[in-house]
Amino acid sequence: QLANCIEREWKKYLNLTYYEIPDNLGYVEGSLEGEKLTIENRCYQSTHFRKLHLELAQIGDRLDILHCVMFPHSNYDLPIFGVDLVGSKAGIGAAIVDLSPVNNERILNNNYQKTLANLPKITFSHPRNLPNWGHIFSQFCLFVQPHNSHEEQLFLDRVEAYLTLHCQTAIKTVAVSDQLSQAQILAGQRYYCTQQQQNDKTRRVLEKSLGKTWTDNYMTQML
Repeated sequence: QLANCIEREWKKYLNLTYYEIPDNLGYVEGSLEGEKLTIENRCYQSTHFRKLHLELAQIGDRLDILHCVMFPHSNYDLPIFGVDLVGSKAGIGAAIVDLSPVNNERILNNNYQKTLANLPKITFSHPRNLPNWGHIFSQFCLFVQPHNSHEEQLFLDRVEAYLTLHCQTAIKTVAVSDQLSQAQILAGQRYYCTQQQQNDKTRRVLEKSLGKTWTDNYMTQML
């Protein structure tokens, strides 16, 4: 449902073209503790975004993972939309969505703040704590363990609200032309990526299945 929602919103608002995926990283198969590991990547680009990445991974029938991130071109001063889901037979163990600012102040602009603050308040029974590198996220980051189908739907609805706002804002955003602003935007995106790469769980799973060299290449070239 979430993958379909993301692609639907992208196609509705953005002029998508395919993003060239590095060799041998589009679809990957491996083995982890005797179970098959599969990773499917779908990547696009548009006028405002240099890379729209949707990753779906599965480990046997015990773990399903969705990862999505939208990297703006460096001449558009926009936050980074990101969402992750980790599901198992017991349900969704982790669900996180955010519009992460990449400016020096780590603050979303007034349009984002006003719109997000005015969304209906929702309460989840099992909120989760951000990792120690979670300072890259905004004050509106939602990180929870949905307790039932109702909370799962609440999370899906909130992701769609964030994504709609982001796409609508992007297509109205005027590109910046000065090199200093573009350099600052790119530096902010690089910092976001270096912090995300501290996710040891992702690295451990990939290294155990596909080796350290392949994992280093995948995390730097694909993720």
